[in-house]
Amino acid sequence: MDALEILSDLENCFPYFQPIFSADEQRVIAYEVLGRYQSEGNIISLGPFFQDDQIPDEYKFEVDLLLVNKALEKALELDEEITIFLNRNAELLMYRNGEPFLQELLAFEKRGLSLKRIVLEISDRNYEGDLDQFDHLLQYYRTYGIKIAIAGINNESLYFERIGQLEPDILKINLQALKSTATGINFNDVLFSLSLLARKIGAALLFENIEMSYQLQFAWKNGGRYYQGFYLHPPSSEFVDRDLLRHRLKEKFHDFISYEKRKLEAVFTTTEYFHASVQEMVVKNKKGGYEELFLILIKEMDQIAFRMYVCDGDGFQKSANIFKSKNGWITQSEYLNKNWSWRPYFLENIIKMRHEQKGILSDLYCDIETGETIRTFSFPMNGNEYLFIDLSYQYLFEHDQLL
Repeated sequence: MDALEILSDLENCFPYFQPIFSADEQRVIAYEVLGRYQSEGNIISLGPFFQDDQIPDEYKFEVDLLLVNKALEKALELDEEITIFLNRNAELLMYRNGEPFLQELLAFEKRGLSLKRIVLEISDRNYEGDLDQFDHLLQYYRTYGIKIAIAGINNESLYFERIGQLEPDILKINLQALKSTATGINFNDVLFSLSLLARKIGAALLFENIEMSYQLQFAWKNGGRYYQGFYLHPPSSEFVDRDLLRHRLKEKFHDFISYEKRKLEAVFTTTEYFHASVQEMVVKNKKGGYEELFLILIKEMDQIAFRMYVCDGDGFQKSANIFKSKNGWITQSEYLNKNWSWRPYFLENIIKMRHEQKGILSDLYCDIETGETIRTFSFPMNGNEYLFIDLSYQYLFEHDQLL
């Protein structure tokens, strides 16, 4: 992209606006500002211009400031609660210590545009400058009510430390990774960790690049509050009716809710079934030891489980592992006396079983040893013994509402 051509033809540089929809209101709550340039009748993205390291920062800043000015001028006509997302990489934000950009925003504040409506969508992934100064500038902007969103999060976990340092208001997650089956599992793991981190720091999740219905469902299921992408609405030069997709999103969410309820009902029913079955087997073996109990369990659950063991209330394993190998069930004595209290939710579930005297079916997780997606059924045998039965992926696959 010819930088000089653009700089000598600034009247043909203008903003496009991509609407961002919210889960709670099912309507437009924000717009992301995107740069466009009209050349020979074609409208092209200015993304390559801003990403070109060969173009001097002062050129980029001149074009960016023009786009910001035009975008905010137009934003003055929007409802006061609608937010404006402005993309800023670290180099651009630090240009002249960020002061000219802030002055531009303050000029619009005097005209009635609250800076609480501005979200800086930042990326510092390739920034080679002083991160402490950059972070200080962001905190300075925040004193004016400006919010911070971290962008460019996909299937990488590199941003965890930065997220913890900056504590942004919004985490923007790129759903492009969902298109690749190779990164799908890893992406799910990273996303789960991100959602936990977002909850801890009080950040909202915004999912971008939603291009298909299943991606919208994925975003909704994984705690996304805000959604953006061509499936919902492409960028355009004009604003859209805030309620444009309200009916459609309500229908979609109703379908998603119905689907999740069916899955939750399946988990509840399965838990009840396992509780009744295992309780009956444990009662029958009341006077027997672990070996007798496992023989009964194997007979009844050969096509369901692949691992069984007993722990005490502190997580110390009281029995060996009974494991289903390719050649049948084997005893793994090396697991005797190992402690599992460090595992997430382990002690919480122990206390829950102790008080409710009912079995628990875990959520889906990746087994450390086999690498397969599994669930574990836990059962309180008595006051200080707890039975754990790992359910095979094959069983879950055959009962797909458990996946």
